[in-house]
Amino acid sequence: MPAKKTKPTWTDVKKNLASFDNPGLIALLHDLYTASKDNQAFLHTRFGLGDDVLKPYKATLTRWLWPNWLKNQNTSVTTAKKAIADYKKAVGQPDGLAELMVFYCEQAAAFSSDVGLDDESYYDALVRMFEQALKTIAALPEQQRPALWTRLDQVRRLGHQVGYGISTSMDELLIEYGVDARRSR
Repeated sequence: MPAKKTKPTWTDVKKNLASFDNPGLIALLHDLYTASKDNQAFLHTRFGLGDDVLKPYKATLTRWLWPNWLKNQNTSVTTAKKAIADYKKAVGQPDGLAELMVFYCEQAAAFSSDVGLDDESYYDALVRMFEQALKTIAALPEQQRPALWTRLDQVRRLGHQVGYGISTSMDELLIEYGVDARRSR
């Protein structure tokens, strides 16, 4: 009886790629490039192409964290977080990650404040991203931190308008990470 074929893995793909010549690999990458905007964003980011490699990731964050309710769009924390994960896979520069995480927090907090959102899981995700942003910023060179901390302090202030204990959680995180937002302005 023949053995069952298992699900293909990267090892299987790699074996097939070994038979490609340079023009064949370029043709394959071209096909992947034209197959989806996500692939295009990945390659643009990986190779540092364009004026702002963060732009497509920020557009995704805005779409899923601050949807147009008049068009019946919904929020999706999962899709928004995937944009950050996709950037991390493409190049993962710490300053770019910090920027995307702070931008996530800004979008989520401003949307919540603007529309009076009533979604505890959305708020929990915001606080978790706030903490991830603090961790990422703490690893940046000293001169890059103040502007990002100031932006997170603005997010915390918006949290006061939203309620649900968001600003209290953020206050505690700022203290835990030793951030005095007043000094970082």
